[in-house]
Amino acid sequence: MLKLIVLSDLHIVPEGDLSHGLDTTERLETGIDFVNRRHADADLIVVAGDLADRGEKAAYERLQASLAKFAQAPVLTLGNHDNVEVFVEHFGQDRVNAQTGKVDHAIDRNGHRVIVLDTSVPGFAGGRLDKVQLAWLEQQLEDAADKPVIIVMHHNIAPFGVPTDGIILENGEAFAELVSGNRNIRYVLSGHVHMSVSGNFRGVPFCTIAGSHYNIEPTLGAPTQERSAGFVPRREGPGQLAVVLSDDTATVVHMENYIDRHLVLSPELF
Repeated sequence: MLKLIVLSDLHIVPEGDLSHGLDTTERLETGIDFVNRRHADADLIVVAGDLADRGEKAAYERLQASLAKFAQAPVLTLGNHDNVEVFVEHFGQDRVNAQTGKVDHAIDRNGHRVIVLDTSVPGFAGGRLDKVQLAWLEQQLEDAADKPVIIVMHHNIAPFGVPTDGIILENGEAFAELVSGNRNIRYVLSGHVHMSVSGNFRGVPFCTIAGSHYNIEPTLGAPTQERSAGFVPRREGPGQLAVVLSDDTATVVHMENYIDRHLVLSPELF
């Protein structure tokens, strides 16, 4: 049995700052305490990007101090709010995959392979997997042989029919074409959209977690100039993580809330 914990969208800011009225470090440390108390037996912890809100050095320094409170060191990757140069300067070049040049990882635990992909593109709110990353992913899937595979990345792979559909993984079709033919793919987990969604895209089962920051209230409809990503209402909570339980026959994803407040935040905070 594999027990995998996935967090996302921490949006840490320098000490003394708030992010849209929220103390994101306090929220993260509430989540860390939750994991340490409830899931000390986890085999792996992954944080799926948007580690910092604006990518400052002081934010990553603060993040590192908080992450040290986990009972085990988490695997990190980046999101669109992160600054890769500042991240690497603070966390070290060894976080970068030598083959892809991105913060990509492949970890084997309890008969499973967990692949963590860096979908961030500097200066771009949407995400992308470079050709070299897709080639690396293909090799990791081949090397996994008969192991069940779980993939974690920041950006969602499919449109959801909501105003934020303009900032998803731009080459989700290419990703799905690569992985859909692999019978060992169990699940793809993402953050980014600040809401809980699950579905199937081109035969690939996926979900997104609400994450540690504010939540976006699902508002159906395609993005337009009037209905942009900034149009949708945001809520203070929940603070949410995923608990993935997987064995030879089944993979189950539980969404667990470590903060359960759901107040609508004032538009003046955005």
